[in-house]
Amino acid sequence: MATQPQRNEDLVQVFDSEQESEAMVVRSLLESEGIDAIVSSLDAPQDVLPGVGGVVVRVAAEDAEKARQIIQDYRVSGDESADEGEANSESADITKEG
Repeated sequence: MATQPQRNEDLVQVFDSEQESEAMVVRSLLESEGIDAIVSSLDAPQDVLPGVGGVVVRVAAEDAEKARQIIQDYRVSGDESADEGEANSESADITKEG
């Protein structure tokens, strides 16, 4: 695995979430495709901005477009898998009732 960029100026945000676990999945997805990524916290002072925060995934600027495409492809395939799972579940319910 290549070394991660050291300066935040060299990094581009490609994903954000309120859930750290979701950002970690995206980071793993990108790294499995050969793109180094880091997860950074967006914590805001809760006494000033309650409920604001989250995490972002950043990659090197030259990898940003490819990373966004990988994330988009994953979202599309994930939606299709969820739809197939629901269809299989519904057909199983119909079979049980019939």
